[in-house]
Amino acid sequence: MSTPSSHELLASPVLRTAISKASRRLMPMIVILYVVAFLDRTNVGFAADSLEVDRGISTAAYALGAGIFFIGYAIFEIPSNLALQRFGAKAWLARIAITWGLVSAAFAFVQGPTSFIVLRFLLGVTEAGLFPGIIMFLAAWFPNRERVRFFAIFYLAQPFSQMIGAPLSGALIALGDSSISFATGWQMMFFVEGMLAVLAGVAAYIFLINSPQDATFLDSDEKRALRDVMADEDGIKHAEGPQGVLAAMRNGRVWYFTIIYFCLQIAVYGVTFNLPLQVAGLLDRKVGFAVGLVTAIPWFFGIFACYFFGRAANTIRRRRAYGTALFISTGLAIGLSAWTGANDQPALSLIFITVAVCSFLSIGPIAWSYPTAFLTGTAAAAGIGLINSLGNLGGFVAPIMRDAVATSADSDAAGLYALGVLPFVAAVMMWGTKRFRLPGDKLLEVQREEQQAKG
Repeated sequence: MSTPSSHELLASPVLRTAISKASRRLMPMIVILYVVAFLDRTNVGFAADSLEVDRGISTAAYALGAGIFFIGYAIFEIPSNLALQRFGAKAWLARIAITWGLVSAAFAFVQGPTSFIVLRFLLGVTEAGLFPGIIMFLAAWFPNRERVRFFAIFYLAQPFSQMIGAPLSGALIALGDSSISFATGWQMMFFVEGMLAVLAGVAAYIFLINSPQDATFLDSDEKRALRDVMADEDGIKHAEGPQGVLAAMRNGRVWYFTIIYFCLQIAVYGVTFNLPLQVAGLLDRKVGFAVGLVTAIPWFFGIFACYFFGRAANTIRRRRAYGTALFISTGLAIGLSAWTGANDQPALSLIFITVAVCSFLSIGPIAWSYPTAFLTGTAAAAGIGLINSLGNLGGFVAPIMRDAVATSADSDAAGLYALGVLPFVAAVMMWGTKRFRLPGDKLLEVQREEQQAKG
């Protein structure tokens, strides 16, 4: 009996049914986890002014605290990924969510700059491994050809968290300030949103499943179809990609995408951490429910952009072209949002902020399709962890760089101009991927040819 070809495996109606069942069962829980994670990571932007007034946390201390999250995150990222491989995604992702939720809720008890900075560091430690753990989890469940689409669905958690989180955070602050005598609004926001993460962790333990072979919702044929196509892909990864932790950490392609991801995160967090204050400045209003609603606008449109580009970038050439163009539009939009804001054009500034958010959100699924195409096993745990941990140091650098440049130039716009430069570096690097052959390209090329053959 002959072994099924790659085309036959991917075209199997049983496989399509298995993927459909898996997506309906797993993706809602994955999105909920990251919605809460991104909300707890960035809600500090809504408390910036109040923390300064109530607890004496200066702009510089706030910038350090906002960024030091990523130091703890980077230090514990790879160990957390290796632990996930040992204990399974079900238990480890639930542990991550519960512990970071408890730390996030503890922000309600911040007393000054020291406790604020310590808690931000601990938040990074406890959340370490969530994002790459989910990337590895999805790579174990869905074939490469489908992966960008599911990465895009996962990434929808970012705009969705900000779309609902911005007005939620604003409303909790307003409610706490107006109707609770024993706590301020920002304390209520931190505590309630932290406990949401604890509940999400409990739910993750109930609903997540480590691998297709453990899934009771799949029949034996569906399990076999997923196992066979994933084994086919893993065979190519083993033949062409690095093997083991040290090999992955020495791999030049891993470091190449680490730099790209670092530039992306500079843009993401440089905009996200200060977006509520930027919108408040444009509207000339205090941070609250109204500012939260307006802040949600860019993220609302980001949902559609992320999903569109996730579906459209289904070949190597399209991934490279879309990724390059989106990095360019990110850099341009950040700069133009600063220029129009400085020239008293709030409507135009909000439009450019929206373009920037739509652009950098859409890049993520495309960027992650590359390393997951050539990393597997412990190499994936180390390589994906390295890319995400060091790349996320952009979140540490971004608020400090923005504050330093803005202070030096005595201009808030100058800080945004500085952030807008690095996406252009990433655009050059993304386009430059065509100059070398990535391990795993063979698989993507075969899948592209199969798609073209299907019409």
